[in-house]
Amino acid sequence: MKPIKVGLLGIGTVGSGTFNVLKRNQQEIMRRAGRSIEITMIADLNTERARELAGDSCEVVNDGNLVVTHPDIDIVIELIGGYGIAKDLVLKAIANGKHVVTANKALLATHGNEIFKAAQEKGVMVAFEAAVAGGIPIIKALREGLTANRIEWIAGIINGTTNFILSEMRDKGLDFATVLKQAQALGYAEADPTFDIEGVDAAHKATIMASIAYGIPMQFDKAYVEGITKLEASDIRYAEELGYRIKLLGITKRTPDGIELRVHPTLIPEKRLIANVEGAMNAVLVQGDAVGATLYYGKGAGSEPTASAVIADLVDITRLATADPEHRVPHLAFQPDALSNLPILPMSEIVTSYYLRMHVEDRPGVLADVTRILADLTISIDAMLQKEPGDGETRTDIIILTHQTKEKNIVAAIEKIEQLQTVFGAVTKLRLEELS
Repeated sequence: MKPIKVGLLGIGTVGSGTFNVLKRNQQEIMRRAGRSIEITMIADLNTERARELAGDSCEVVNDGNLVVTHPDIDIVIELIGGYGIAKDLVLKAIANGKHVVTANKALLATHGNEIFKAAQEKGVMVAFEAAVAGGIPIIKALREGLTANRIEWIAGIINGTTNFILSEMRDKGLDFATVLKQAQALGYAEADPTFDIEGVDAAHKATIMASIAYGIPMQFDKAYVEGITKLEASDIRYAEELGYRIKLLGITKRTPDGIELRVHPTLIPEKRLIANVEGAMNAVLVQGDAVGATLYYGKGAGSEPTASAVIADLVDITRLATADPEHRVPHLAFQPDALSNLPILPMSEIVTSYYLRMHVEDRPGVLADVTRILADLTISIDAMLQKEPGDGETRTDIIILTHQTKEKNIVAAIEKIEQLQTVFGAVTKLRLEELS
C-alpha cells in the first residue's frame, strides 16, 4: 500500500520533535497504522534550519500555500500557532481535500466551529490531540474512551508554566515576580508569558474539553479567565495551613442551569492526587457518571511529548482515511446535528466554595461583624484561621473558608465587609473546589 504523504507547516520545537519521532519509530508506527507515514514536504520561513533537520528526505519551501495545495499531500500538520495565517492555511488545506492535524488550541477555541463545519462539508478529518495537555491523550479519552458516560465535570492543571510557578512559590515561599524570572531563565516561561500567567492558554484548552465533554459549540468568548499574577505567597501559605494547595485550574461543569467554563487559581484539598501534581506537569481529572473519577497525568508540553500526540493523530487519520465520513468519530464527540445549545453560565451564577482573607484591626467584635454579613447573605462558614498579630502590631489577618454559595452572593458580601472601618484594604477572594 502506498505511503501516506504528510506536509508539515512549521518546524519549530514541536515540528522538529514530530519529524524526529516519526523517523525514529517509523517501523513501529507503520505496524500500527498499516502503511508508511512520511513527511514529504515542510514549509518554514527558516528554510535553512528546515533543510538541516530534514536533509534530502523531503522538499522544503518557505510558503505554506505550496503545501496545502500540493496534489500529493494527504495530511497537513499545522504547527504555526496563532489565529492568522494558521487559520487561512487550515481552511485552504480542508478546501483542497486534505486532512488536518493541529496542536493549535487558540485557533480551535476561537475558530473551531468554522473549521469543523468546513471539514464536515468536505468529508475530511481535523485531529487535535496535541492541542490540550501535550502528550496526555485526554481528547481521545473524552471522545472515545468515556463515550458511554455522561461527563459531569472536568478539572485540569493544563498549563505547565503556571504550575511550575505555583509549585516554586509553595516550596520556597517566594513571590510571584521572583519565580516568574526563574521560570523564564529555565525556559518554562516565554519572554512574554501573558497567555500563560493570565490563564488564557488554559482557557483555550478548557473550552475545547468542554465542547467535547458536553457536545456544545466552542465558546471561548464566554469563558471566565483569571490568572495567577495577583496571587500572594501568604495565601499559598495560609491555604497550606488549612490543608489545601492552590493550583490554576481549568474547570467545566454540567449544572441544571447550564455549563460552567472557568479558569482561575483554586484551592484543592492536599489529599487529592491532582493537588500533588508539581513542576511543569499537567493533569486532568474527569468525573463521569458510570466510571467515576479518572485522572490523566503527564507532560503537557515539550518537543517529543507533544509530537507523541501529533503522530497519534496521524495514525488515527491513516487508519480511517478510507472510512465512510459518516462513520468516523465526530470532531466534538457528538454528531454535528446533535450538538446542544446549553448556555455557558455567567460567573455571577457559578456555585462553589470560597477562601477569603482580610486584614483587620485586632479587637473584639470584628469577627462578629464579618460573620453577620456572611449570614445575612446565607453564606455559611466551613473553617476559619485567625493569625496572632506580631509584637507591637494592632492588625492581623483573618482567613475564612465558606461552604458553597453563588459568586454574586460572595461578591456582595465582600463589598459590605470592605466598608467596615475595622477592615483595611481589599478582601482577597479565591475559589475552592473539593473535587470529590
